[in-house]
Amino acid sequence: MRRAAVPVLVSTLALTAAACGTAGDDDSDSGSSDNKSIGLLLPDSVTARYEKFDRPYFEAKVKELCSDCTVDYANAAADANKQAQQVSTMVTKGVKVIVISAQDSAAIKSSIQAAVDKGVKVVAYDRLAQGPVSAYVSFDNVKVGELQGQALLDAMGSKASPKANVVMINGDDADPNAAQFKEGAHKALDGKVKIAYEQSGLWKDTVAAEKMSAAITQLGAKNIAGVYSANDGMAGGIANTLKGAGISSTPLTGQDAELAAIQRIVAGTQSATVYKAYKPEADTAAEIAVGLLEGKDVKSLTDTEVTSGSGDKVPAKLLTPVSVTKANIKDTVVKDGLYTVAQICTAQYAAGCKAAGLQ
Repeated sequence: MRRAAVPVLVSTLALTAAACGTAGDDDSDSGSSDNKSIGLLLPDSVTARYEKFDRPYFEAKVKELCSDCTVDYANAAADANKQAQQVSTMVTKGVKVIVISAQDSAAIKSSIQAAVDKGVKVVAYDRLAQGPVSAYVSFDNVKVGELQGQALLDAMGSKASPKANVVMINGDDADPNAAQFKEGAHKALDGKVKIAYEQSGLWKDTVAAEKMSAAITQLGAKNIAGVYSANDGMAGGIANTLKGAGISSTPLTGQDAELAAIQRIVAGTQSATVYKAYKPEADTAAEIAVGLLEGKDVKSLTDTEVTSGSGDKVPAKLLTPVSVTKANIKDTVVKDGLYTVAQICTAQYAAGCKAAGLQ
């Protein structure tokens, strides 16, 4: 009896110790995960870049810099209220740093303030959110607009004159970048062409298409010399409307260097886009986020300062955008590995690709 009892007791103690050890390890892992958790909040899934490039680049860089860090991801699906709830949820879960591309820069201000009040650091990504953010990573967005405007003038050529009717379809007013794109575009276009119709397309191809139809009705298809579209998604809807009106060769701008836009450029139904290298932007945001998580000074990663809509002075890193036309596709998006020639030059676009020197 005595001999039998000893193994049972030893076994019981071993199991108890193992259970205690496992619980301790789990608690430690959970605490480590909580303490090294970074939130990434993106505004929508309609804009192709966010899910295809920004998210994977950001997650990969965080993992490279901090192997035991985790990224908690959420997409607002173009819903400002949903994004506010996502911020609150991440704070409750113990996320220590939140990187956010605001769906509505003003509406998110109170959520950012609440997060900061709980000790969370917030980094504004691509769009400058209002409130006490620690840093901002984006591009020179006024320059983006200038590049778009100049590309449109170049595409219009001799038809660009103070009497030439141009249609402007801008982005969502809730996005501070939209105002900067618009500002830059007007710098390039005002006085050189006539802005005959200007509306917001809300970053939606369907809305942009409706606005373009209204412009054609108002001005007449043959009286439109060029179209400014603030991004490629809207340009897709506009291009379809122009095709339906029999004016598919009308100069048309865009932005984001989406694959469909590059294909429209080689096909001649879009004149230009603006390439913003997503990897450097995502990498810089990840470096800042990990630095803040580790309590480091991240001033070396920001070389300028911007003022948000709430009046906050924010350390910033603004990268340089590049205009893309048929002439430099190979030296920009292909050279950087954003797309391969095979991805661009499917059978439908073979002729255009050959003319552009891609094949």
